[in-house]
Amino acid sequence: MLKTLLFILIFFSFTASHPFYLSVTELKYDSKEKTLQASVKLFINDFEEALKKIYKKPVDLINYSKNDKEGINDLIKDYIQNHLSVSVNSKKQTFNLLGFEREAEAIWVYLEAKNCPSPKKVDVQTTLLYDFIKTQINIVSCGVNSISKSSKVTNPEKKISFQF
Repeated sequence: MLKTLLFILIFFSFTASHPFYLSVTELKYDSKEKTLQASVKLFINDFEEALKKIYKKPVDLINYSKNDKEGINDLIKDYIQNHLSVSVNSKKQTFNLLGFEREAEAIWVYLEAKNCPSPKKVDVQTTLLYDFIKTQINIVSCGVNSISKSSKVTNPEKKISFQF
């Protein structure tokens, strides 16, 4: 399983066109700051199409003006809040959008949940791009202290749980 996940991640990092649809969500608990940090990686063209379809307005995540940035942040934050839910020890976490950046054909979205208790159980519900792509695969990895676990869901599956 780990070899398969690594292959998919490497392939996702270097491919110009993709024959399958994939997102990666990385969760990392910072015990010193008591925060849960999340990074979500999506293909730009897929994410733009989903945002356009849902919000019924043009979205350009590459060539946007300084004036457009706040509106784009609002769309991204709303989309992520509606398609990614994380609970720690059965308590739903509220993420703040820290920002986003482009990496080749993908976009990284950075989020943070403050005042997060030390995770014993992390429940993730992800439907990222499910409303747009019927064959979407979402990979989730979660790190707490020195322990890291990964899993995946394929549309229509959406729930993943990690025990620490």
